[in-house]
Amino acid sequence: MSELETAPVPRRNMELLLLLLALAVAMGAYYLVGINSDEGLSQEFISQGLILVGLALVFHVVLRIWAKYADPVILPVTVALNGIGLAMIHRIDLAKNDNTAFRQILWTGVAMVVAMIVLWTIRDHRVLRRFTYIALAASVLLLLLPLIKGLGMEINGARIWVRVGSSLSFQPGELAKITLAIFFAGYLSSNRELILLAGRKVGPLQLPRSRDLGPMIVAWLVSIGVLVVQRDLGSSILFFGLFMVMIYVATARVSWIVIGTLMLVGGGTFAYLTMSHVTRRVDGWLNAFDPDIYHAIGGSRQIVEGLFGLANGGLMGTGLGNGSPYMVPLANSDMIVASLGEELGLIGISAIVLLYLILVSRGMRAALGSRDTFGKLLATGFSFTLALQCFVVIGGVTRLIPLTGLTTPFMAAGGSSLLSNWIIVALLLLISHNSRRPMLSGVSATAEVATKAPRRSHGLLESIKEHKR
Repeated sequence: MSELETAPVPRRNMELLLLLLALAVAMGAYYLVGINSDEGLSQEFISQGLILVGLALVFHVVLRIWAKYADPVILPVTVALNGIGLAMIHRIDLAKNDNTAFRQILWTGVAMVVAMIVLWTIRDHRVLRRFTYIALAASVLLLLLPLIKGLGMEINGARIWVRVGSSLSFQPGELAKITLAIFFAGYLSSNRELILLAGRKVGPLQLPRSRDLGPMIVAWLVSIGVLVVQRDLGSSILFFGLFMVMIYVATARVSWIVIGTLMLVGGGTFAYLTMSHVTRRVDGWLNAFDPDIYHAIGGSRQIVEGLFGLANGGLMGTGLGNGSPYMVPLANSDMIVASLGEELGLIGISAIVLLYLILVSRGMRAALGSRDTFGKLLATGFSFTLALQCFVVIGGVTRLIPLTGLTTPFMAAGGSSLLSNWIIVALLLLISHNSRRPMLSGVSATAEVATKAPRRSHGLLESIKEHKR
């Protein structure tokens, strides 16, 4: 049959309305920063505001053309978060006489343009499944780039950057989280049945075969390698957590969580006992107010100053432009949550957390609606990446867990993070569009079969019989 199935309304008009509201919030934040500063409304208020408004509206038009059935909430929420982050970075620039906000708006433009190119070139997320093992090779290459002599560079004790030109740096590990998610989704969607049906049952747990443990061991070794060689605790947690949640979603086996938790505890204990940078992070978390640790190089001063800033903000905050967030080290990047908490208060920071929850939930909704396993796993992986990154950052700033050095998605200063997260948003929009668009009868039933990666010549049953023999 050639009739189209019943499909939802595109809802691009709703997106436009929400987008205008998001831009009003962002421009309102810029306005408050300007009127509460000594300089008043500067030229940056107009130029940076117009750039943000123009990029957001162009992105909306692109969705109307190439992804008109995409989720109508994801883009406005992302623009609101990005705009609030730009306003706070501009506010800190005014206090420090810096120009980070200009670089951030340029990176925002690059990131949004790249995201639009992703929407235009890919169109159907299922084509990414063909590049499962290429994505793995790309991940390894991206993680090795900072280790190359003359190319990699060390900043604040972590070797996770590469030099671009004479004055720019880039963090390839941010792109690696995208390629790793593509590899995990492709591998698990192709081997899900074997991982589910094969294995040995021990009590209530269905344990996997030793050969099926390979990808988890690889993910664990990659995480430990990043922690040891690049001295990056945050990315190590992010990569391993990404794989754990994706394999649990693919199999619904609690045994994978048990095995992953044991490996995480073992790796964390080893890192604390043998790696000085991890030991300093944990000691700074447990004994943040100890004078010796506070004044030590790489100690707890950053955490304590952030806590004082949050306490100064109280419930309502001091108001944008009226606090002292610039007193916290790395106030516009690692500690931007503390800066926002001081000037927006508990109510303001709670609203920001709710925006992140909305973004993650809409990503999960795209995963649930996806017609293919690969899309479900990929959208889940991307959504969990954003959620875990927010939890680790906010947990570190509030001293719930050790500070890791990860950046707050869309808000913290840093072009690498901004670029990778906008690409993730583009792919989530693409998955939601493909899950909601009308399809020809019979096409949806065979779509996944047509895009599956090549299998071995013997079938699933033969593989299980061979294992049992």
